[in-house]
Amino acid sequence: MLRKLSINNYILIHDLEIDFFPGLSVITGETGSGKSILLGALNLILGQRADISSLLDKTGKCVVEGSFMIKGYDLEPFFNLQDLDYDDTAVLRREINQNGKSRAFINDTPVNVTLLKELGDKLVNIHSQNSVITLIDSDFQMAILDSYAGQTEAVKIFQQGFKHYSRLTKELEEYRSREAKSKVELDYYRFLLDELLKAGLKAGEQEESEQRLDILSHTEEIKSSLFQAAEKAGRAEMNILSLLNEVINGLVSASKFHPAIEDLAGRLKNNQIDIKDILKEIEKLEEEVQYDPEELQRLTQRLDLIYRLEKKHQVQSLENLFTVIRNIEVRLSEDHNLELKIRSIEEETMLVHKGLMEDAASVSKARKGIKKKFEEEVESKLAQLGMPVARFMVDITHNKDISIGGLDSVKFLFSANKGIPLSEVSKVASGGELSRLMLTIKSMVSRKNLLPTIIFDEIDSGVSGDIAGKVGSILKTMSAEMQVIVITHLPQIAGKGEHHYNVYKSEGRDISMTLIKKLKSNERVEEIARMMSNENISASAMKTARELLAG
Repeated sequence: MLRKLSINNYILIHDLEIDFFPGLSVITGETGSGKSILLGALNLILGQRADISSLLDKTGKCVVEGSFMIKGYDLEPFFNLQDLDYDDTAVLRREINQNGKSRAFINDTPVNVTLLKELGDKLVNIHSQNSVITLIDSDFQMAILDSYAGQTEAVKIFQQGFKHYSRLTKELEEYRSREAKSKVELDYYRFLLDELLKAGLKAGEQEESEQRLDILSHTEEIKSSLFQAAEKAGRAEMNILSLLNEVINGLVSASKFHPAIEDLAGRLKNNQIDIKDILKEIEKLEEEVQYDPEELQRLTQRLDLIYRLEKKHQVQSLENLFTVIRNIEVRLSEDHNLELKIRSIEEETMLVHKGLMEDAASVSKARKGIKKKFEEEVESKLAQLGMPVARFMVDITHNKDISIGGLDSVKFLFSANKGIPLSEVSKVASGGELSRLMLTIKSMVSRKNLLPTIIFDEIDSGVSGDIAGKVGSILKTMSAEMQVIVITHLPQIAGKGEHHYNVYKSEGRDISMTLIKKLKSNERVEEIARMMSNENISASAMKTARELLAG
């Protein structure tokens, strides 16, 4: 039950706080006074869309907060599931900053707007003029029938199962499509893998082969360079080693006279040893390097094969080819398991479908079981609202296969006058008739599925006089089981309220402000009299207002 609503910096409201009470509360006010603004602010904490246009002062922050008494509505499991602190009073808050971004809170814990809306849907049901239009929607009609049958939770579980079934069928379709495609590709992938495996590729062989091929291709140049190096280093008549030996001998002789020369001679001897070792390596390489036309041809063919495979698979190295091999092996392994996966999903889909058919049949049976009672109660209440000859029927069509609604399609058929055949609600009902029909259905369903609070915005559209009083009586009856808040322009309905609020505008120098106050007894008389008068409140209007409040 809504206990308190506070609004700060929202559209035409600077700062407002209002308490609400159990029973039937009515909200009245002149057209344009801002009654819809109050509803808009409440919608914010119920999870509706918010943007920067909600801000009165664009440099400040908009804050809307509502306190709800939730004891006795079995909401503790919801709070526990969402890891929220539970208390008998729940506080919902919405903040909108200067950039239009909003934040939501439940009991001071930040939450996303989806969760805020989920809780809001369990606390308040708002019936506005626009919601009358939903009465012509077949999904809404089915939901109404299920709610009246007391199987909302069963239908919710069925619909969750159906969504799972839909995901399974989509997944199965995708796997079957992959299977059909893979059958065409399978032979090709096997051919590619066989070709790569037959190549007998070895890690590092490309680099080694390229180096060896380079040597064989330039054998003559290599041997010539090695020969000349060996000659100049130690084999020719005038060579490096012999010249270096002469230099060392000369320095050794001079070292008798200068100690530092001995060190230089020693260093040159070490170099002489290194050069002798290098000469041996040169002569060894010169002997090993031999031209081999057969090896040259073999290496050329091997590298041609590797290059061709790299180009074919659009890779740049031998290591990339190994990756290609692994990927193809994984792909073939997946194809091998694909048939088993499809069979598994088919079995699960059949099992889920069987269960859904059973659940859908149970749901359908419940709908048909309360159909007649629902029709009779609607017609009875419509008669109370001045439509004694109205006829109402629920058309339930059985479908061959399941959908999100089960095995049924539901249509509400209606006729307000004698001699007019039953037809779909959207084709035969006027605005006033739709309002009365919606009020009738809401009053019936709310009794079956109690919410803490229900709010009616202009439910009296298209009705007046004695019928308005009867609408008020139905609302009064509903308020015995839940908190009912009604925004109305009819005095007959306003007179039924236990609590009466007036929304009005305060005209400042630069801006108009929307305000609200709870009326005292004498103020209620004046407000209801005003609703019945034109400009000046007459004595007869005051008398009638007192009679409405007394009766």
